[in-house]
Amino acid sequence: MTHTQALQQLRQLKLSGMADALVRQLEQTGTYDNLPFTERLQLLLDEENLTRTNRKQDRLVRQAHFKLKACMQDIDYQHPRNITRSQIARLAQADWIEKGQNLLITDPCGSGKTYLACAIGHNACLHEITVRYYRLSRLLLMLTQAKADGSYHKQLKLLAKLQLLIIDDWGLEPLKPAHRNDLLEIMDDRHGATSTMIISQLPTDQWYTGIGDNTLADAILDRLMHNAHRLQLKGESMRKRNSLLTQDEQIK
Repeated sequence: MTHTQALQQLRQLKLSGMADALVRQLEQTGTYDNLPFTERLQLLLDEENLTRTNRKQDRLVRQAHFKLKACMQDIDYQHPRNITRSQIARLAQADWIEKGQNLLITDPCGSGKTYLACAIGHNACLHEITVRYYRLSRLLLMLTQAKADGSYHKQLKLLAKLQLLIIDDWGLEPLKPAHRNDLLEIMDDRHGATSTMIISQLPTDQWYTGIGDNTLADAILDRLMHNAHRLQLKGESMRKRNSLLTQDEQIK
C-alpha cells in the first residue's frame, strides 16, 4: 500500500486526525524515521483522539447557544463583585454538575452575571458536558409552541437529558399559570439527576413572589435550592464602568 492509498483510506474511515498526523510524519522523515513502529502508531492515535475531542467540544459549544462568547480565563477579578478565583476554580472542576447540583447566580443589573454564566457553561463544554442556554421567556415560549405542535413531551425529555441547563433572566416577568406548571415539570425531571443554573437580578428570597403561586413556588424552588451553590454578585454595573472607560479613551 502506498502512502497516498493509506491516507485516502484513513480519510474514508473518517480518521482525519490520524491522516493529518501521518502527513506530518511523512514530511518530517528525519524526526520520525528512528522511532519504533508502535511509538509512531501511538502518535497517530493520540492525534486522532485529540482531533475527536476538539471536534466534540466545538459541537457542544455550538449546540449550547450561549448568549455571549465567554471563557473562564477572561473573567474579571479586578472589579470588586464578591467573587473570588477560588470560588470559580471550584466550579471549573465541574464535579458539581456530575453530582446533579445546581448553581444560582444573582446580582444587580449589569454586573456581569450572564458573562460569568456563559463562561462556566463554556468550561462545562470543554469537560464534554451537554449544555443549553435559554432566557426564561424564550424557554417558556418554546414550550408553549411545543404544546401547539404536539412536541411538548419530546421537548421535556430533551431538556431532562441536558447535563447543564442555564436559565437567564429568571423573575423578570410574572409567570402565567401554565408557565408555572412547565417549570415544575422541568425541575422535577432534572431534580437530583442533572444540573440547572439560574441567573437573576432578584435575590432568591424574592423568587417566591415572582412565581406567584405559593404551592408551586415551594415545589419548584425546593428542587432548585436544596443542593445549590450560590454566587451573589455585588458592586457597580460593569456596563456603566466599561462605558466610562470608553468615554475616557475617546477624550484622550
